[in-house]
Amino acid sequence: MEKILCAAIWYKNEHSPTHTIRNIDKGMVVTGYRHCDIIDMYYVLTGKISNNPDDVQGFLTSKKRFVDRKEAAEIAAKAGQTHIGNKGLFSEDLY
Repeated sequence: MEKILCAAIWYKNEHSPTHTIRNIDKGMVVTGYRHCDIIDMYYVLTGKISNNPDDVQGFLTSKKRFVDRKEAAEIAAKAGQTHIGNKGLFSEDLY
């Protein structure tokens, strides 16, 4: 059964030579404990403040897939990780 592992942000306009996330064909996915931690890490790694509307906040699953907040909520509910319904998942809902 697929589960949510951690918060993630997909920076679609960043260059990444390899993709370890199965359903991502471009850009860079950065993972972390909370989305705010990822935003800080992105700044440290790139020296840029992320304000691109194409960036997607979501989560990494146990099947190495990036999912948006809505799909993450559905996966977490099915896996018994949370009971938030259909609203988008936030890392605070998990841990």
